[in-house]
Amino acid sequence: MNAPPPLKRLWRYADAYRGRIVLASVWSFLNKAVDLAPPFLIGLAIDVVANRGDSLLSQMGIHDPRTQILTIAVATFIIWALESLFEFLYGIAWRNLAQSIQHDLRVDAYRHLQGLDVEYFEDRSTGDLMAVLNDDVNQLERFLDIGANEVIQLLTTVVLIGAAFFLIAPSVAWLAFLPMPVILGGSLLFQKRIEPRYALVRDEAAAINSQLANSIGGIFTIKAFTAEDREADRIAEASNRYRAANSAAIRISAAFTPLIRIAILVGFTATLVWGGFLALDGTLNIGLYSVMVFLTQRLLWPLTRLGQTVDLYQRAMASTKRVFGVLDSKPSIDDGDLPASRISVDGDITFENIMFSYDEGHPVLSDVSLTISPASTTAFVGLTGSGKTTLIKLLLRFYDPDAGSIRFDGVDIRSFAQSDLRKSMALVSQDVFLFHGTVAENISFGAPDATGEEITEAARTAEAHDFIAALPNGYDTIVGERGQKLSGGQRQRLSLARALLTRSPVLILDEATSAVDNETEAAIQRSLARIAHNRTMVVVAHRLSTIRSADVIYVIDKGRVTQMGTHDDLIAADGIYRTLWNVQTGEAGFAGRTS
Repeated sequence: MNAPPPLKRLWRYADAYRGRIVLASVWSFLNKAVDLAPPFLIGLAIDVVANRGDSLLSQMGIHDPRTQILTIAVATFIIWALESLFEFLYGIAWRNLAQSIQHDLRVDAYRHLQGLDVEYFEDRSTGDLMAVLNDDVNQLERFLDIGANEVIQLLTTVVLIGAAFFLIAPSVAWLAFLPMPVILGGSLLFQKRIEPRYALVRDEAAAINSQLANSIGGIFTIKAFTAEDREADRIAEASNRYRAANSAAIRISAAFTPLIRIAILVGFTATLVWGGFLALDGTLNIGLYSVMVFLTQRLLWPLTRLGQTVDLYQRAMASTKRVFGVLDSKPSIDDGDLPASRISVDGDITFENIMFSYDEGHPVLSDVSLTISPASTTAFVGLTGSGKTTLIKLLLRFYDPDAGSIRFDGVDIRSFAQSDLRKSMALVSQDVFLFHGTVAENISFGAPDATGEEITEAARTAEAHDFIAALPNGYDTIVGERGQKLSGGQRQRLSLARALLTRSPVLILDEATSAVDNETEAAIQRSLARIAHNRTMVVVAHRLSTIRSADVIYVIDKGRVTQMGTHDDLIAADGIYRTLWNVQTGEAGFAGRTS
């Protein structure tokens, strides 16, 4: 089924703002209504001067010509005051409305993004998503801020002036509207031709954002490999594509207004000439003739901005389509409905016959079955690409297995809400991500209500307190974007402290000590040993020295469990584990037992 037009989607989305939209529209209508009054006042003034005692105001009971002029002056003052008031009111109404809808749309789109699967983010670039949440939403704001008011005022102009024309001089009125079919037909043709071009413009804008985000995020690598010129050329190439897409749209957009002006000229000239002939013949009042000339200009001239309004509208609709494209994305992982209280790690965590592949036909895990006992330390080891981290992603339900199940106390984890499940686990990833903020804010990210004492205690357990205390502002030191002001080991210790502070019953360490020195690693291992008795710990490690004391070690090779046991058991057996151990201890090729 085809998606409804973007404007219709936007109208549905703005349901909560219908009242404010109507009120803003009323202010726009009233502003334009009083804005159209001056030509009538000018006509009255000319009528007074030309006809004196036989003027329209004389027929209304105001006989003195000077009093008539003063009356017109007072009416002019009132009308201009009302026009200014209504302009002030519609300006506030439309701008605040644009800000409110923009805010809601951005927040809703971001909130929806957070509910999508990890796979979605792996398929979309960060820059592209940033373009949707920022540039595209802002484009919509610009239309609501300016374009909506212009559309309403244009419609008001056509309706009110049309009615006035047919009341004043029906025989001339049709001449003023002669260009309308050409203008409307040209607008529809313009919209049809410009729409796909603006869709391409927004796609190219997203591509630039993506390239910029990628390049800025990798600035250290760019500098290290002296690739500045090459990366600048990439940005220039992306910018050229954006410029070319815009140029194609600009050519059509620029041609619209001159063509409309020609059509307007025909209508204005026809009214001027034919109405003038009628006035000369005495069949049309001179005052009414002057009103018609002025109103024709007020009717047709705003149509020259129609191209800009349609242009703004099409840009906004192209952006709206992209925003709603994000909102229409559906997660492939569905929440279960069992209450969080059912999640328990007092019993076993079991992987049962797990099959999984990121890409069809390329299995990463094949028939994996293993058990993680409560209050124990379970380790996964193996060569790079063997599937260790994939097991962690499945446990956290970043992905669901293609076959098999993962169970907490016999309950399939797909029965729980993802947020409830993940609250029972704390992850320390190999790729540490710290947010721009203070050290304390990063440690308490998973426990925002933690006290200062609790934050400090978690830092001590993670062997981070001493280096934090040595920072310029201690726990209030800003770490920089992604923690760039800290070393890799410092970032990793903060990440460990962040996980420990949550007091989650399951602690997952994915290469959690890979970036620390041997002395710090030993200290962290001692700290973890102190808390291991009341937490279930799952450890992924390349450095086997970090998991020597694990209760059980699973060796993963090419997506299968090939060995299991304690460190001593696996050293005694001939297999991958002993080979890895010998390599890491410098005894590669030694086939005997190492202790």
